[in-house]
Amino acid sequence: MCGICGFINFKSKVEKKQIESMNEAIKHRGPDGKGIFIKNHENFHLGFGHVRLAILDLSEKGHQPMGLCLGKTNDKSFITYDDGKKPDYLITFNGEIYNFPELRKELENVGYSFETGCDTEVLLKGYAYWGTDVVKKLNGMFAFVIWDVHVDLLFGARDRLGKKPLKYYIDDERFIFCSELKGIITQDVPREIDLNAVDQYLTLQYVPAPLTGFKNIFKLEQASFFTFNLKNKEFRTEKYWDFPFDEKKNWNKKEWMKQIEHCIDKSVQRRMLTSDVEVGSFLSGGVDSSAVVAFASDYKEKLKTFTIKFAEKDFDESEYAQSVAKQYNTEHNNFTVTAKDMQKAIEEIVYQYEEPYADVSQLPTYILAKKTSEKVKVVLNGDGGDENFAGYDRYRIHQIADKMRWLPFTKLAAWMCKMLSEKLNSALFHQAFVFFKTLHESPAVRHYNYTRYFDTYTKDDFYLDSIKQHISRDPFEAFRKYEKKLPTVEAIQYLDFHTYLPDDLMAKVDIACSAFGLESRSPLLDYELVEMAARMPLKYKMKGKKRKKIFKEILQDRYLSKDILYRKKKGFDVPVNAWFRNDLKDFLKSILLDPKGLTLNLMKHKKVERLLEEHYSGKDNGKKLWVLLTLNLWYKQYFI
Repeated sequence: MCGICGFINFKSKVEKKQIESMNEAIKHRGPDGKGIFIKNHENFHLGFGHVRLAILDLSEKGHQPMGLCLGKTNDKSFITYDDGKKPDYLITFNGEIYNFPELRKELENVGYSFETGCDTEVLLKGYAYWGTDVVKKLNGMFAFVIWDVHVDLLFGARDRLGKKPLKYYIDDERFIFCSELKGIITQDVPREIDLNAVDQYLTLQYVPAPLTGFKNIFKLEQASFFTFNLKNKEFRTEKYWDFPFDEKKNWNKKEWMKQIEHCIDKSVQRRMLTSDVEVGSFLSGGVDSSAVVAFASDYKEKLKTFTIKFAEKDFDESEYAQSVAKQYNTEHNNFTVTAKDMQKAIEEIVYQYEEPYADVSQLPTYILAKKTSEKVKVVLNGDGGDENFAGYDRYRIHQIADKMRWLPFTKLAAWMCKMLSEKLNSALFHQAFVFFKTLHESPAVRHYNYTRYFDTYTKDDFYLDSIKQHISRDPFEAFRKYEKKLPTVEAIQYLDFHTYLPDDLMAKVDIACSAFGLESRSPLLDYELVEMAARMPLKYKMKGKKRKKIFKEILQDRYLSKDILYRKKKGFDVPVNAWFRNDLKDFLKSILLDPKGLTLNLMKHKKVERLLEEHYSGKDNGKKLWVLLTLNLWYKQYFI
């Protein structure tokens, strides 16, 4: 976990203070060191910055930006940014390459020598040898930018699952990149709200790539790279990998269980051993994080584990985490989150997340990361189990929709549910209306509206007329581009892997952990495991109401008890409904009804007031209110 930044200016020289200000804005990502490289060239001016969280090769040799100087003898020698030599290649890199020992051997076999024990040197020399194809050889989480001096080319990339962020701004004079928006906006770039991004956020609780909420600031999509030709200013992006759902393997169940178990073990092992500092693990008590702890305990005695507790019993799963911790004899740590914690931390959290973002689990994740960082520098998590093995309830809803869409009364059912929803002010009937109304739409459009936030029908009712004309009339564009001819559930898994996973889950964990100099690793999102799960026939993942079927069968008895595996799934939820009626009632109202806030400049005042009143009267509008609360706080942080 580090932070990267850089600046290309075609008119003015790059000053050291510009890169210093970007480094300062992201210093939380790398508390162990910082570096700057500046080159004012004849045709352009370049600066690279880096802040380091030292995980591999803790010596100064691992500092960045890092250069490679081939020299007259083509000796493939290594230099650092401060050696005073002119590099042939220069890199600023954030992440971990788990297979770097194997890649290093390949490069040694063709004549490269190495002076450090870090993966950055391997990545840079890999680019020198393989060019842009180096990304196809990497197993890890990464975001990096390389300056190829000889051809005046910038090459930047993100990992396959989008674990590490890379954001950028571009105009006729400048190209600015950074791990976080906070670094980019130090450079006096125009700040203007992207209403299409806000519209997406109100439904999805996050902003889908390449949007960020700021006009003309973008995030590079997962499994993609960019090239920027500094001679002709040609900028282009390209996808280098995709999920192989259409490449099925016909193994029997026994072989699938064997292969998946081996792949998980290998993935956990890589993430436990590719570190020169201690590795711990988040442990929620759910299936996925418990499985990771079970496998990780083979590689670490007294593994440190970390859990969030809630005072509200309906949301507290700490007893299950405690049970797993006892089974594997971990050094277990519990941290409690309350409404007061939320009010105290919310503005700090909104600032750190920097885009409109309202996954309610961001609060406990943030506090968990803060507490965990006091004990370890690297932590494992259980992200990816539901996407790989079809664990979400919504996959079953899509199966039901496929069966019901051919019934003759669907239009009548939609009309009746709409009437009942309006007459009874019922969230349940509104959800039923959306279900029937979208039955004949594509899976992507259905999926977009299967939400507990603001679906397209609710937004249309809430928006001011003056706002509607400024928002794209195709709200489904972000999902339509990932439509693929697959069986429905797999089409939705494919969609989730391109949207919800990178732009919500990965962003949530990366931002929370990086705020405290903590690196988070996701064994269940090793791309080799993801590819294997994508090639698995759906029947091994889902059967009737059963989900994550084969995954649980692998874990049953040998790794985890049935009490952990087959209890009702809760997810990492937060008691916002109760908090907004009690401890946070006044705080919520003051932010939401602020006439200077963005909400009342987008939505009808009476609609927002009614949303509050309904919630105070007992209707659960907590998640809608959370979306609007964080939107106003984001607007206050970055635009007022």
